[in-house]
Amino acid sequence: MAAETVRPVALKGLDAQGFIEREGSLGRIPLPFRPVVAAARDRVLDLFGSRLDSAYLYGSIPRGTARVGRSDLDLLLALRDEPADADREGVQALGEALDKEFPQIDGVGTLLYGRGLLLSELERHDLGWFVACLCTPLLGEDLAEYLPRYRPDSLLARETNGDLALLLPRWRERIDAADSDETRRPLVRFMSRRLVRTAFTLVMPRWNGWTSDLGEMAEIFAGYYPQRADELRSAAVLGHAPTADPADLRRYVDDLGPWLADEYTRVHGTKAQGPF
Repeated sequence: MAAETVRPVALKGLDAQGFIEREGSLGRIPLPFRPVVAAARDRVLDLFGSRLDSAYLYGSIPRGTARVGRSDLDLLLALRDEPADADREGVQALGEALDKEFPQIDGVGTLLYGRGLLLSELERHDLGWFVACLCTPLLGEDLAEYLPRYRPDSLLARETNGDLALLLPRWRERIDAADSDETRRPLVRFMSRRLVRTAFTLVMPRWNGWTSDLGEMAEIFAGYYPQRADELRSAAVLGHAPTADPADLRRYVDDLGPWLADEYTRVHGTKAQGPF
């Protein structure tokens, strides 16, 4: 096994007490993306009005690492009530309009939930952690005020990514339905990112830190599982620059994914499942 690399706590995404620090801020948004964020903020308010409880940015734009023409705009919206199908359709149309209008982004991804779900006990160490640690407040009340502090422990690992085994059958269905480069490329990007993040959280408690950088995630994982290092490094690259090669997708669901799901269950157990 390769020697473990030890980094100072201050460089591992933790505060002095060992809790995961919230990443991103509005001040880090690169200049080319500020008009996109401003337009998204205004249109989200127009769409939901008083029903909107909170709105957040996440991903590379609030971290300050977004690349013009390559990065997407990631939003999380919390409504005061539970969203309906019409709300999801409205969010989809809003994202498509922003993507068409602003060439500096490559797509818009929006997560839409009710406030109650985000603050529920079931989601305390998954969506709750996501809001508290990976989301940057944009509008409304910050729900992180109602959530605990989080450490990079086995509980967090299990509840964030301990459902990979359940996801793989759905991934196979999506791969079978993808019949063009235009439909396969987003799948390669999505699955690459999810597998790298899952591999990282598998070793996160031993490394005792947090990062959202895909390349760094892959290198940290490689220190513990060198036999799978090259696959993770390749997936990290594809997470930023995806191909449309169906062979990449098949490797994910026939080899890397099943191995990772089994190892994850062995080390951390299986994520608690809700009624939906």
